[in-house]
Amino acid sequence: MLLLLLALLMFGGAAFLVGEIATYPARQKERSLKRAADYGHLKIRTTDLERLRFRERVLAPAASRFASIPLKLSPRTTVESVQSRLIAAGLSQRVSSQAFLAIKGGALVGGATVGFLLPAFLGSVAGAIFLIPALGLMGFFGCDSFLTMRIRSRREAVRAELPDALDLLAVSVEAGLGFDGAIAKLTDHMDGALVDEFAITMGEIRIGESRQIALKKMAERVPAPELAAFVRAVIQAEQLGISLGRILRVQAADSRLRRQSAAEEKAMKAPIKMLFPTVLFIFPAMFLVVLGPAVINILNILK
Repeated sequence: MLLLLLALLMFGGAAFLVGEIATYPARQKERSLKRAADYGHLKIRTTDLERLRFRERVLAPAASRFASIPLKLSPRTTVESVQSRLIAAGLSQRVSSQAFLAIKGGALVGGATVGFLLPAFLGSVAGAIFLIPALGLMGFFGCDSFLTMRIRSRREAVRAELPDALDLLAVSVEAGLGFDGAIAKLTDHMDGALVDEFAITMGEIRIGESRQIALKKMAERVPAPELAAFVRAVIQAEQLGISLGRILRVQAADSRLRRQSAAEEKAMKAPIKMLFPTVLFIFPAMFLVVLGPAVINILNILK
């Protein structure tokens, strides 16, 4: 009985294998025709379609309305100026100017809403008069403050990374590489804000932009004096036919001296900055500890 069952299983497996082998060319042809017929057609699932409809019907109109609020409140603010600030902060690839304006308007509306609801929840309706404009303006100008801090930190990062990057460029140029090859070598071996800017510059050069215009755009994106001096020196070296390696060495030494002088300037400003928290927080506690017992003794004597 077991032998008969085993024989049937083997016969069925052999028949299935023969059928698969015989029909494989036809199935392959049918699969190729179906793939060719579906080529160029985008398949959207129902969930993706619903999400797309929700984004187009709700999120996009709401974002455009929120984005119009900062433009109306501040006529000097334009989409181009916001885009230039986002580029200087290194956020242009993540956040568009329209999205930033929408976030700014949403922060204003959200802060005003919180300022209206919080006093009502606490039972103090009169506090809403002060909290609504205060929290609204805090949310409105908080976005600009955050963007300004990002621009400043990115500029300081570029200034700190410039001497080492110029040394690597000088070594690469003196080894026989061209300026474009030296920048490509720099982007391969270093990371940071300055390397990202050089990568953007190389991308502009590769799509047909001249080297001088691409370098000038990089200097405009990052308003750092050291980077502007480097760009001017490279452009003048190309125009006058001066050795680029020597120029890069001089610029690296100059940027390193500027970085050292900036660090010394910050160190000299530190005692002045520490004076205000010392007077406000440390001196009162010190006076309380030192003069407290004497005041208590004087009061006891007077009693």
